[in-house]
Amino acid sequence: KIDNAAANNFSEALKIKTISTENPKDFDSVQFTNFGLFLKNTYPLVDSLLEKKTFNSFSFLYKWQGENDALKPIVVMAHLDVVPVIKENRVNWKHDPFGGNIVNDTIWGRGTIDNKVNVVGIMESLNVLLKEGFSPKRSMYFVFGHDEELGGELGAKAIAQYLKDKKIEAEFVLDEGGVISQKLVPGIEKDVALIGVAEKGSLTLELSINLEGGHSSMPEKETAIDVISKAIAKLKSNPFPMTISQPMEGFLDNVGPEMPFMNKMVFANKFIFENVITGIYEKTASGSALVRTTTSPTIFNSGVKNNVIPQSARATLNFRIISGETTATVINRVKEVIDDERITIATGDFFSEPSKVSNIKSFGYKTLHKTISEIYPETIVTPYLVVAATDSRHFEDISDNIYRFTTIKINKNNIKTFHGINERIAISDFENSIRFYHQIIKNSTSE
Repeated sequence: KIDNAAANNFSEALKIKTISTENPKDFDSVQFTNFGLFLKNTYPLVDSLLEKKTFNSFSFLYKWQGENDALKPIVVMAHLDVVPVIKENRVNWKHDPFGGNIVNDTIWGRGTIDNKVNVVGIMESLNVLLKEGFSPKRSMYFVFGHDEELGGELGAKAIAQYLKDKKIEAEFVLDEGGVISQKLVPGIEKDVALIGVAEKGSLTLELSINLEGGHSSMPEKETAIDVISKAIAKLKSNPFPMTISQPMEGFLDNVGPEMPFMNKMVFANKFIFENVITGIYEKTASGSALVRTTTSPTIFNSGVKNNVIPQSARATLNFRIISGETTATVINRVKEVIDDERITIATGDFFSEPSKVSNIKSFGYKTLHKTISEIYPETIVTPYLVVAATDSRHFEDISDNIYRFTTIKINKNNIKTFHGINERIAISDFENSIRFYHQIIKNSTSE
C-alpha cells in the first residue's frame, strides 16, 4: 500500500517552479533552493541516513552504502527541472500548471510526466525501505540533476565526472526514457513496457542569411524570408532515409510474436520486409521517429515592421539522430539538400551523438524485466530506442549498461502533454512508480 501522504508530497513538489530557461537571466534560484529544502524536509530519513553531496548548488547525489564493496553499485537517476509553460498557452490549461491539483484520480501539473514523478517516486520508495530497515547488499547512487532540459552540463554531467574521478564502475544505470505504451505500437493491443537500451543523438542548427531589404512595395524576386523558407521546405520534403537500427531490431524481435499472423510473418522476416515495416512506422509521428533521423523547425526570426522587407532571416532546426548516423553526417546532408551557399549554417551549443546500445542479456536488463513483470504481469516487456535525449548519456564512462524506463502509461490521450499543455498522470501511475523503485532496489541489491 502507498501512504496517502505520498500524493500530497508529489503535489507540493509540482508547485515549486523549477523551470529551466534558455536565458540564464531568467533562472529563478529561489525556486531551486526551495526544491532542495523540500527534499530535505519531506524526506528527513533519506537526508540523514544517506550520504549526500550537492553539485553547483542545486543538483544532488545520494549514496546508500552497501554491505559488499565487491559488488558493483547501481545508479538511479531523475531530474528536478521542468520546461516552461508558454504564456499564451496558459488559458488552455484546465488546471494551474504549477498548482499540483489532485482532481479525482489524476494529478495535474508541469513535471507530472517529465520528470518529478521519478524524483518523488524514488524518494518515497527510499523512505519506505529505510523505515522497513532494508539494507542493500550493493551500494546505490541516486542522481538528481537540476538542468536536464538544458543539457545537464551543471547537474548530471558534473555528477558523472565526480563518479568517474572516484573510479566508480556501475553495474547499470537507470534513468527516464521508456514508458508503458498503450495501443501505440502498431498491431499490439496489450500494454508494452519499453525499456530504452539506447537513445537518439540531438543536434540544433541555425540557418541564417542577409540580403538587401527595402520597402514592401518593391520586393525583389527573393527576400531573406523566401530563402530560409525554401531551405526549410527542402529539408522537410527530403527527409532522412528510414532504417531499422539495432535497438529497433530487439524491439521487433520482442513484439513480433505478439502480433496477428500476417504482421507476425512480416516482423519475423524483418530484413526481407524492411521497407514494409518502416512504411508502417512512418505513418505516425511517434513511429517515424523510431526509424529515421527527424527534422524539426522550432524557431523562425525575421522582420520588424509590416511594410519593411527584412534584411535578415534566421531559423532554428532540431534533429534527433538515429543510431548509425552522426552529427557530422547530418550536417553534411543538410548542406547537400539546401544547396545554397548564401545560407550560413551554425551549430547550437548543445549536441550529442547517438548513444551506445546496452546489452539486453545483462543483470540490469534482466532485473528491470523481472521488476516490470512483477508489477505489470500482463504487459509485454521489450527493448526500445528512446527518441529524446536524457541525462544518462553523461554516464557512458560509468557503465556500459544504461537503461531508460518510467512507469507512466502513455496513450493517444496524453502523449502530446510531454512539454505540452495539460501535463498530468493518473494517481495509480504515480503510486506504481513508488512500487517500481521500491522493487527495483530490492531486486538489484538483495543478492
